[in-house]
Amino acid sequence: METKEFNFKGFKTSGFLMIFLEIVLLAAVVWLFLQGIWGIIASITLFLFWLVFLFGFTKLEPNEAVVMIFFGKYKGVLKETGFFWVNPFITKKRLSLRARNLNPNPIKVNDKVGNPVLIGLVLVWKLKDTYKAMFEIDSQTIAASTPNTVGTGTFSVSKQMNAFENFVDVQSDAALRLIAGKYAYDSSLISDDEITLRSGGDIVNDDLQEELNKRLEMAGIEIVEARINYLAYAPEIAAVMLRRQQAEAIIAAREKIVEGAVTMVKMALDKIEDEDIVELDADKKAAMVSNLLVVLCADESAQPVLNTGSLYQ
Repeated sequence: METKEFNFKGFKTSGFLMIFLEIVLLAAVVWLFLQGIWGIIASITLFLFWLVFLFGFTKLEPNEAVVMIFFGKYKGVLKETGFFWVNPFITKKRLSLRARNLNPNPIKVNDKVGNPVLIGLVLVWKLKDTYKAMFEIDSQTIAASTPNTVGTGTFSVSKQMNAFENFVDVQSDAALRLIAGKYAYDSSLISDDEITLRSGGDIVNDDLQEELNKRLEMAGIEIVEARINYLAYAPEIAAVMLRRQQAEAIIAAREKIVEGAVTMVKMALDKIEDEDIVELDADKKAAMVSNLLVVLCADESAQPVLNTGSLYQ
């Protein structure tokens, strides 16, 4: 979406100069007030101008912007840092361009294979296009509907930014549900070469950031960073999945134990034959293999049985 933002090109001057002129104007009002009836009329007129000119002052800090609207017509945005005076009839809507964090509570979604999981994210966002932020989404109505706080106007910076944060919150929820549905929680029910939420890492995070930028571009909001910061099975299946993971771990461990035991038995038989320690027939080899596998694969220490007779008895 093409931006319509442009810098404010209307009249603006130093705020300090206008403060000096305001002081001079106020002194003229007082002097005229003391000059009789016609002086009082002139002083009242000048005083009205003095009051109107007071509404033209504006101050900008770094990473702040003021959107200028003249009787409903967009007149640009002022991002220059300093103290200025502009046309007092221009409506000035102040915005913050500073980065903000959003860390919503984890939500329950279904992954690619249908397992319910809890997933959460943390993201850093900031305003990039003030025109889209003010006029492409209904942020002003949301800000106006927020109760006023002491000492703030209807369109204060905090209320306006809270409206944007609410928009980001809703869109991040939708994007997170979409991304979670594209990947499985882990590779237990899919092929090992597929990307999962647990193993995806930067790939999943980049996919999430790209999806968020697509959704928030219309609001002039840029996602600086988005990452999944919480991932777990939903409580109703967490116990079952834990037992499954434990079973998988036990099976994997047993496979390693059996593989090592078979290797050790083969080495023992080869060593006996190479050094001609004793001649074993097939039955004795089978018995020896069985005994060694029991000793090597057992969970507990084997109880030895002493053979007091001949090996061939």
